[in-house]
Amino acid sequence: MSDYIINAIVTGVWETFQMTFFASLFSYAVGMPLGILLYATSRGRLLENRPVNFIIGLIVNITRSLPFLILLVLLIPFTRMIVGKSIGTEAAIVPLTIGAIPIVARMVEASLNEVQPGIIEAATSMGASPFYTIVHFIIPEATPSLLQGGAINVATVLGYSAMAGVIGGGGLGAIALQYGYYRYQKEVLWTTVALLILMVMLIQELGIQMSKKNRKT
Repeated sequence: MSDYIINAIVTGVWETFQMTFFASLFSYAVGMPLGILLYATSRGRLLENRPVNFIIGLIVNITRSLPFLILLVLLIPFTRMIVGKSIGTEAAIVPLTIGAIPIVARMVEASLNEVQPGIIEAATSMGASPFYTIVHFIIPEATPSLLQGGAINVATVLGYSAMAGVIGGGGLGAIALQYGYYRYQKEVLWTTVALLILMVMLIQELGIQMSKKNRKT
């Protein structure tokens, strides 16, 4: 491969990292509170509220069921309104974030559901409020599962970022498309695929190790 293509791949790795990092950060900023709310308002929980739970769950399920490529296209006007353009790394962060929010919400809800009821009963018997119970008892107890779920979500966002290259989102996906597919440079295609796989494996391994460490402590 030429120096030009190597530099393009290095730039693609950096853009992929940027998209993955910021989309994961923003998706957790919205998705984690939604997941907590889904858990807390479900049947038999601390803040049981079926109408609220149904509405949030419906929105999450609808957003989650949309194929990401379709979501990319549907959000082009919204993306242009937010960042002033619909192509590039910054623009790709918008649909990546929105696509990841429902996944985060459901993962957080599932992690919190793993907490043993006895812990919640002990907290409420001591007079702890629902908010205090969630923050100081339920979330700390669910942290190992949350970390593992977080790694899965980041890896999912990383995979989505490759698809963002279809609409000019930048990153390794765009490199694979422009050079590996359109210009028939198979070595570029396989290099980008190998890099994406390696990044996913590293993220998942990091999440597993952090989860194990947290369980030991």
